[in-house]
Amino acid sequence: MRLIFCVLSLAAGLTLLSTRPVRGRWEVPETVEPVEQAHSSPGMSVVPTPTPRTEPQDETSTPVALPDQAQVPILMYHYVSELPPNPDRYRLDLTVLPEDFEAQLQYLADEGYHTITLTDLYLHLTQGYPLPEKPIILTFDDGYRDAYEVVFPLLLDYGFTGTFFVLATPAHFEWAEYLTWEQMREMSDAGMDIQSHGRDHVDLRGRSYDYLVYQTLGIQEAIYYHTGRLPRFFCYPSGRRDANVIAVLESVGYWGAVTTEWGRTHTRENLLEMPRVRIHGAGTLESFIDNLED
Repeated sequence: MRLIFCVLSLAAGLTLLSTRPVRGRWEVPETVEPVEQAHSSPGMSVVPTPTPRTEPQDETSTPVALPDQAQVPILMYHYVSELPPNPDRYRLDLTVLPEDFEAQLQYLADEGYHTITLTDLYLHLTQGYPLPEKPIILTFDDGYRDAYEVVFPLLLDYGFTGTFFVLATPAHFEWAEYLTWEQMREMSDAGMDIQSHGRDHVDLRGRSYDYLVYQTLGIQEAIYYHTGRLPRFFCYPSGRRDANVIAVLESVGYWGAVTTEWGRTHTRENLLEMPRVRIHGAGTLESFIDNLED
C-alpha cells in the first residue's frame, strides 16, 4: 500500500499545472506554478499545490482578497448520442441528442459564455485568480465512446473545452461503449480535461480504506500513466459518498470533487462536494437556458 503512495508522490512531483493554449477557452494565468508543500497524509510527503509567484511588494501593497463564493454553472452530461432501440427511462433521461447538444453549444457561444476548467475555479476560490465573464464548466460522466465521437469534435468546433470523468476498468479492457486510453490521450493533448470517476462505477460508501485508495488513487495513476497529466478532481459515482470517501480523496491529493446535487454556488468549504446542473435528455433549449439563468 505504501508503495502505491510513493508512486503517486513521484508522479505528482513530475506533474505541472497545464496551461496549454486552447482556442476559445479561458487560460489559467501564467503566474501559476506548483510548489511542494507538506501533506497531512502518512506515506505521502509532498503534493504540488498551485501557488502564485510572489513579487517584491512595497509597504502599500495589499493581499488579493479571496472571493467568498463563485456562481459558476457546472453542467452534468452523460450520453450525447442517438438513442438505442427500446431505451429504458434511465437511458432516456441520460441521453442528450447530438443536435440538441449542438444547439446548447450554439446558445453558449452566442451569449458569450466562456468554458473554464475545475482547476480555474479552484484557483479563483483559493488564490483569487480572475474568471472570465460568464464562466461555465461542461462535465461529461462515465467516459462513454460518444465523448470522443460526438462531443469532442463539437467542442473543438466551438472553441470550448470539456471535463471528462472517466473509469479505468472499461478503458483497460477496451469495452466497446467506452473511451480508450488512446482516445483520452488525444483529447487531453487537444486541451480537454480528463478527470477521475473511479476505477469502477461503484458505490463507495461503507468501503474499507484500502478499497477506497484502490478506486480513487488507482484511477489517478492510470490517467497520469496514459495522458501524462495528473487528475486533481473526482466525480462520485452516482453522487454517493460518505465522510471516509471525502477523507481519502483529500489524503491522496485531490483538490476537489463534484456531486449530483443541483446548484451553482461554489465556496472554499464545498470544494470536495461541488454541486452541478444536470442536463436531462428530455429537456428543451428553453429549460437549458432556465438552468443557466434561474
